[in-house]
Amino acid sequence: QVQLVESGGGLVQPGGSLRLSCAASGSAFRTYAMAWYRQAPGTQRELVASITSLGTTTYAVAVKGRFTVSRDNAKNTMYLQMNSVKPEDAAVYYCCALNRGIWGQGTQVTVSS
Repeated sequence: QVQLVESGGGLVQPGGSLRLSCAASGSAFRTYAMAWYRQAPGTQRELVASITSLGTTTYAVAVKGRFTVSRDNAKNTMYLQMNSVKPEDAAVYYCCALNRGIWGQGTQVTVSS
C-alpha cells in the first residue's frame, strides 16, 4: 500500500516563503499524477496544484505565480514551493496520489506576523 507523508509546514509571515514536501513509499511514484490540496477551517478541501507523471503542472488561480509544484522521481518526493504567502493561504495542506486516491495526513501552514 502506498503511503504519503507531508512535511515542511509551520508558521510563516505574510510575504514569506515555505516549502512543503510529500514523500511517497513504493516504487511506482514516477507513474502517479500527484496533487496538493488544502483545507482551511470551515471550508471544503480545494485543489492547489497538480503535476502529471510527465511533469505538466496546473495551478489554482489563487496561487498561480506564487506557488510552484515540482517532483523528484529519484527521491519519490513532490514539493510545493510557496512564495509571497498570504494570510488566506493558511490551511492544512494535503498531498494526493490522484491515480490511487491516496492521501497523506496533512501538514499545517499558519500565516501570521
